[in-house]
Amino acid sequence: MQPEITRITILVDNQAETGLIAEHGFALWIETASRRILFDTGQGTACEKNGRILGVDLATTDTLVLSHGHNDHTGGVSRCLSLASQAELFCHPGAVLPRYSLRNNMAKSLQMPRDAMLAIDKLPAKRVHWVQQALLLTESIGLTGPIPRETDFENTGGPFFLDSKGQRPDPMDDDLALWIRTKQGLIVCVGCAHAGLVNTLRHVQRLNQGLRIRAVIGGFHLLNADESGLAQTIAALRLVAPEQIIPCHCTGERAVSQLCQAFPKECCPGKAGKTYIF
Repeated sequence: MQPEITRITILVDNQAETGLIAEHGFALWIETASRRILFDTGQGTACEKNGRILGVDLATTDTLVLSHGHNDHTGGVSRCLSLASQAELFCHPGAVLPRYSLRNNMAKSLQMPRDAMLAIDKLPAKRVHWVQQALLLTESIGLTGPIPRETDFENTGGPFFLDSKGQRPDPMDDDLALWIRTKQGLIVCVGCAHAGLVNTLRHVQRLNQGLRIRAVIGGFHLLNADESGLAQTIAALRLVAPEQIIPCHCTGERAVSQLCQAFPKECCPGKAGKTYIF
């Protein structure tokens, strides 16, 4: 019997291989024997265009997972759902809330685009799954649901609010991760890890009876982390000891550099066009 193969391709990232579109956003294409999963959709048109170049047929998507509701992860939702006529959507109900970042007293909307929300609203109820707790997609693929915030050195990663005046901090309750169980350990996919990368990995392990982390891929949102927070994140990662650490999107150049120094064999930054086979 052949071992099951998981293939993960980065469709959208801030960096891209030659010939592909780089876009501030994130999306993964995950293929297993039983599933074709689109994990986030990027911000604009890169998801579809890069997919076409890479030979990824988004029309075959059977599962669309949104890690959270920010527009750089949900901008392609409408187009992807129009292509994938049978895809089922999984996200937290908070993903559709209005949300903002606030810098220098200037508010910027980060909300899911209106066309994405309209596309979701038009889906038959049986194809929409509002994820408010951990659940299984298959026997070996699961979603974390809301992630407990336990560390004292991690936060949401930015000045995020539920109102344009900055009076209601956004706890990012909709942040979730996807995990895949293999014989060699867990593969963890994160969008931005707004719940905290370490919180996320520990929660995934609890959901899987302490199984080791084989790989973690996605945006780690450490670009605003201070030196103490980065050091504690690295120390915690040493204990988790993933075989592969693949920082993308919002991890930040300084954090990526320190991760590569701390984990010279394990850490290899991702970019659109890279494919990983497990």
